[in-house]
Amino acid sequence: MDDFRDRHTAEGAAGGTADGRLAELFAFLRRRITGEYEVDEFGYDPELNERVLLEALRPLYRHWFRTEALGLGNVPADSGALIVANHSGTLPVDALMLQVAMHDELGRPLRLLGAHLVYQLPVLGHLARKSGHTLACPEDADRLLRKGEVVGVFPEGFKGIGKPFSERYRLQRFGRGGFVASAIRAGVPIVPCAIVGAEEIYPKIGDLPSLARLLGLPYLPITPLFPWLGPLGLLPLPSKWLIEFGEPIRTDEYAPEEADDPMLVFDLTDHVREIMQGQLDALRLRRGPAFPPMVM
Repeated sequence: MDDFRDRHTAEGAAGGTADGRLAELFAFLRRRITGEYEVDEFGYDPELNERVLLEALRPLYRHWFRTEALGLGNVPADSGALIVANHSGTLPVDALMLQVAMHDELGRPLRLLGAHLVYQLPVLGHLARKSGHTLACPEDADRLLRKGEVVGVFPEGFKGIGKPFSERYRLQRFGRGGFVASAIRAGVPIVPCAIVGAEEIYPKIGDLPSLARLLGLPYLPITPLFPWLGPLGLLPLPSKWLIEFGEPIRTDEYAPEEADDPMLVFDLTDHVREIMQGQLDALRLRRGPAFPPMVM
């Protein structure tokens, strides 16, 4: 990792001119062809993530959604943490924008935990691994947290991302609290995270359940633009986004074996959910209109 950072710094200094940028591109392509790049045990490729995947997302983050990240000081600078965020928006764009926020605003990769469906899709599953995502299971979460990584989880799952527009900014059930157990076992803080803006990008006004089952999908949405406009209906609406990291909730005061106490895990899970709902309500008021004028 240090070698990658050194190369990236040196090439970045040379990248101020057209010749420097071209040299940097050729050096990047040479490393990809010769295999001179690092991938960790989960398949995470830091260089590809920085140079290609995040770069493709930054225009959405900065210019289309005009994202503002708040409470950055609540995320540990150099130790493990579990980011617990609300999930919404019909497609998981909120997960990608959270990943950009963590990398660009805090300089830390976010290791997101994804559903099995993600890794059943050949191209999407491969890219997810390359960008640092892994399967949402206790074993992977525990290993990452114990390595000092920042792990991201969306405990609402498909219930959150696929809910109708009429239920926007209302948190769905958090499941059995597996994320809390992982945090307790690793002794890392839980950082509640509220994301406002994703609810408006694809307002879900209906569903096609029979076709969704046929395609093996949890839902197939109907929005004001999709499927009526075809591929154009997949363009997200330019809502204004706020991402707020709340005050961390300590777990190091519990013994690791207390992660097996279902009542403790349930109570802490419910506590995190209540905090996040309050965050969402306050942040939504702070943002104001979902579609303020775009300043060019």
